[in-house]
Amino acid sequence: MGSIDSLYQEIILDHFRAPRGEGSLDAPTASVDSNNPLCGDEVHLEVRVEDGKIAELAHSGQGCSISRSSTSMLAEEAVGLEVGEALERIEYFRLMLHGDAEPDEDRLGDAVALEGVAKFPARVKCALLGWLALKEALMTNAEGGANGHR
Repeated sequence: MGSIDSLYQEIILDHFRAPRGEGSLDAPTASVDSNNPLCGDEVHLEVRVEDGKIAELAHSGQGCSISRSSTSMLAEEAVGLEVGEALERIEYFRLMLHGDAEPDEDRLGDAVALEGVAKFPARVKCALLGWLALKEALMTNAEGGANGHR
C-alpha cells in the first residue's frame, strides 16, 4: 500500500472513530432523514442557515465506516460556507466519486481521502449519503415550507 493510501486510510478511520458534528442542534432551519436501502446506512442531518451561510451542522445515524466518515468530513467542511458554495462542493464531491473530477483538497478538505471509493460503485452511495442529505436540507430550507423541517 502506498503512503498516500495509508494516509487516506488513517484520515477515514480518524473521522469514523471521532466523528465531527455528531449530535443535534437546538434550532435547525432544516433536517433530513436519509438512508441507503442497499446496505442499511442511515443519517439524520440537521442544519442551521443564517444570512445565507451554514452556521451549524449536526448529524446522527448508523452505517459503515465510509458513510459515517464521509458525513463527519462534510460536517467539518460545510460550516461557514455560503449555501451556493456548499451546493457546488456537494456536486464536486459527487463528480469525484464518479471519477469525473480530480480530488481537490481546497474544495473538499479531508473528503479527498474518499477518492478511492470511485473504484467501488456499490460504496459510492455510502459516501454520498450525508452530502446528499445536506443538499436536500439546503434545498428544503431555500424553498421555505414548515421551517424546512422534514
